[in-house]
Amino acid sequence: MARYTFTLLGAVLITMTGLVFGAEKADQIVEHNMLMNHGGGHLMDMDGGMVMGMNKDTLPPGCTRISEDASITVRAGHKYTKDFPGTMFGLDQHEWRVKPCTRLTVTFINEDHIRHQWMMHGLPKFIYDKGMFHLEMTGPAKITGTLILPAEDKTYLVHCDIAQHMEKGMKGQLIVGNGSTPFPSIPGLTDFAIPDDYGPKVADSIKVALPAGSAPGSALSSVNPTKSGGSNGTFLLGLILGAIGTPFAITYYRRRFEGMTQDEVIQHLLTSSKSIFDKILGLLMTLVSKVTKK
Repeated sequence: MARYTFTLLGAVLITMTGLVFGAEKADQIVEHNMLMNHGGGHLMDMDGGMVMGMNKDTLPPGCTRISEDASITVRAGHKYTKDFPGTMFGLDQHEWRVKPCTRLTVTFINEDHIRHQWMMHGLPKFIYDKGMFHLEMTGPAKITGTLILPAEDKTYLVHCDIAQHMEKGMKGQLIVGNGSTPFPSIPGLTDFAIPDDYGPKVADSIKVALPAGSAPGSALSSVNPTKSGGSNGTFLLGLILGAIGTPFAITYYRRRFEGMTQDEVIQHLLTSSKSIFDKILGLLMTLVSKVTKK
């Protein structure tokens, strides 16, 4: 009987030891540092590690030299969502700031047992394939990649592109120089793109009294009549601003495009146009958010 008892206790002890060491092994961070170069800054290994957009040497247009070498370490995992209700996947940081023309090395550590990414968009496509810098791996793991940021002041979206990971909280922004329009719904930093609203709807709270027998909408036609002089004043102001600003714009872009190829000039103009559109869109979203809150 004693022999049987000791055998059973031994088996239980061995099983528990195996479970403990197995759990520790399963949570061990695996470093992906034996990546195969597939060309164009695309590196991969057989264990699911991937870097896209690796660039340590090629300077973007407008950068005459590397302004500084910087490095950041970013951790991803479910445990980083505890301070942000409604999120499922998270990052330990949601904002990073660097100088224009910085050579940035990013170390990305995945602490979950699923696939995660640290992905940036909006980079020059003739340097970075699809305009993207991308770190990715499955399970508890670590991977490192390097890129050189463009010369423009801009705010770049950083997120995980796995389905619903960004929507559930895995989102941040990288600010270069003074940045541009911040992104909405960055956990702990910016307002939601669509804020929760449990109050009465605007349409329900506004009641317009119409005279008996009048057609719907007839009362609205008399509200805020258009001033005839408004359009003329706006046109004149536009002419004045254009006459003053054009010489400065020509001088700036002549210096900015010096030494650039035709493709680089076109790419820069497209990027600038998108930046202006983002700023206008951000202003409109801010105005809509303020009106909605009222």
